Amino acid sequence: MKLRTKLTLYNTISKLVLVTLFVLLLPVLIRDINQSFTDNKLQRQKKKVLGIIKISGIKNNLYAAYSPLKDQFYSLDEDSLEESLDTIRNEKRKIEGDTIDYRILSYNFILGKKSYLLEIGKSIDSIEETTAPLQNIAFVVLLGMILLTVLADQFYSAYVLRPLGQIIKTKLIGNKFPNFGSYKKVKTTTSDFEYLDISIHKMIVTIETTFQKEREFISNASHELMTPVSILQSKIENMFEREDLSDDLKSRLLEMQRILNRLKSITKTLLLISQIENDQFLKEDKIPLASLLQEVYDEISIRLQDKNITYEASVPENWNLVHVNKFLLFNLFFNLINNAIKYNYENGGIKITATREGNNFVVSIIDTGIGISAEELPYIFNRFKKMRQSLQQDSFGLGLPIVQSIAGFHGIKVEVQSEKDKGSTFRLILPAFLIEI
Repeated sequence: MKLRTKLTLYNTISKLVLVTLFVLLLPVLIRDINQSFTDNKLQRQKKKVLGIIKISGIKNNLYAAYSPLKDQFYSLDEDSLEESLDTIRNEKRKIEGDTIDYRILSYNFILGKKSYLLEIGKSIDSIEETTAPLQNIAFVVLLGMILLTVLADQFYSAYVLRPLGQIIKTKLIGNKFPNFGSYKKVKTTTSDFEYLDISIHKMIVTIETTFQKEREFISNASHELMTPVSILQSKIENMFEREDLSDDLKSRLLEMQRILNRLKSITKTLLLISQIENDQFLKEDKIPLASLLQEVYDEISIRLQDKNITYEASVPENWNLVHVNKFLLFNLFFNLINNAIKYNYENGGIKITATREGNNFVVSIIDTGIGISAEELPYIFNRFKKMRQSLQQDSFGLGLPIVQSIAGFHGIKVEVQSEKDKGSTFRLILPAFLIEI
């Protein structure tokens, strides 16, 4: 899940939790607000009544009145209590046979040597009439604010995290990693992203330097090895021309010649991989796929006959490989088909198919050979690991690393499916720009 999505989910969930808590507390809050508002109103009414009494006096000792709906009442009566009273609380009153809950302000005072009790009440039901509408209004307003803040959070997260997306897209997955192109700074005002951008660039520079040294070493070592190997080969061949050469010495010289041939083959292979990885080949050829496979078959068919292996190629005649290097692609198919023969059973079979899958073109090399174990499958393209099967076949184990290098050079993806003792399928997924129909 993307970081932006996680942040949006977190913000949304946290706000929903706050809204739920607020909704649960809302009735209590509104009740307290209403009660506080009512108490203030009763205090103001008390002041007005006392103001009128101060100006006009009390003409009648008894006074009581209530509204037609009995939701509010005023009363003034003589008071027999000696202590002072100034309270606001909920009490019940019976008016015309009805018992009603009121919020009542009670206040006693002395005027003209007489004590009076003033009461102003407001019914609880009338106070709570506004509770439900206020709850609904508060809920709608709160929900609207939450939606606005979620949208604002999403917009801000997208704005703040945009440089991170550009770093991932341009430095990690947008191009071949590591991308050895020129450094382009990602514009950002976030210091963390600046540090990440610079760190990735430094890491790529380090990798590039290491790769370059490795390639230079392999290239130089291959060139240097070829000269002494060729000299030794010439000397051995010259020794074979001596008439006094004993059979035992001839046998030893043949063994030395075989070892030199292996060393020469390994050196050439390493040199080829180095040249591919250093982009020393042009991609200017155009060749029909069927024709290329026929050339491979013509060169390798003798080995098919040796093991009585059937060969079938079902490839469209109008598929042309373009912007490729014919020499390298010949090596790629030669190595794959050669492996399909080398690791196949007597009387086995090899089948080559070509299909179109969406925008890609897929060429599959299917064999009925000994297969590759699940433990070795992840390492078959690793040039530094020699598989058990290679050792049994007295192979150098560099055929598949060459395939991988050539495929990468052309932008071809290689997939392998294999089952022990049942065979293997190598799928070459060619991008659309490599095929012209």
